[in-house]
Amino acid sequence: MADRPTLDDAVALMRDLRARCDWDRVQTHESLRPYLIEEAHELDDALRRGDAGEVRAELGDVLLQVLFHSVIAEEEGRFDVRDVAAALIDKMRARHPHLYGGGERRSWEEMKASARASIADGLPASLPALHRAYRLQERAAGVGFDWNDTEGPAQKVEEELGEVRKELAERGSAHADARLEDELGDLLFACINLCRRAGVHPALALDRATDKFVRRFEALEALARDRGIVLTNAGLPVLDSLWDDVKRAE
Repeated sequence: MADRPTLDDAVALMRDLRARCDWDRVQTHESLRPYLIEEAHELDDALRRGDAGEVRAELGDVLLQVLFHSVIAEEEGRFDVRDVAAALIDKMRARHPHLYGGGERRSWEEMKASARASIADGLPASLPALHRAYRLQERAAGVGFDWNDTEGPAQKVEEELGEVRKELAERGSAHADARLEDELGDLLFACINLCRRAGVHPALALDRATDKFVRRFEALEALARDRGIVLTNAGLPVLDSLWDDVKRAE
């Protein structure tokens, strides 16, 4: 059996590309930032689809970005890929003191809380809003600021929905619209907290709901074509009837 390529081979390839490829040679940490974000999203899409071949390929693209930045840093004399690996190993050992070193088992959020200056410290503001809210709530829960079960956050959702209904009834000015935005934000935040306490990541739940909506609406469009219905002229009662037919057919 032929020898399989190793991570060292991948690092050597990256160094060679930096030396001999015109495009790779001129890249910097800054110029590569958009590609890292793009590759992470492509990996996420592959994971959602559950295609092992796509996941493998996209993991390779993310690894390329890691190696790219590591080799650039190596050329600058800052650190190399082995330093990156060493930092990862140190972090993982520190996160599991009960497995490495005979320490006491503690939650990661509890350990991190003692090293943070504030709840938002180190959490990128550019994270997707849904995930950022979830992570902030996790951090608060890590120091004990949390509900005991799902009943509390469920009641909070109902309370915030009541506030939204009140603002909807009173809207009509720029000031009222600003209050409505605040209350809708509170409602979303409460829903995220309910998801978290129920053990469901809100982004994954929303993905499922969105995919379901797309699937059903595409079926509605097909059903409308079969019945000779023009969606833009149909009106809500007809569209609702089509929607109900699609749901019954699932």
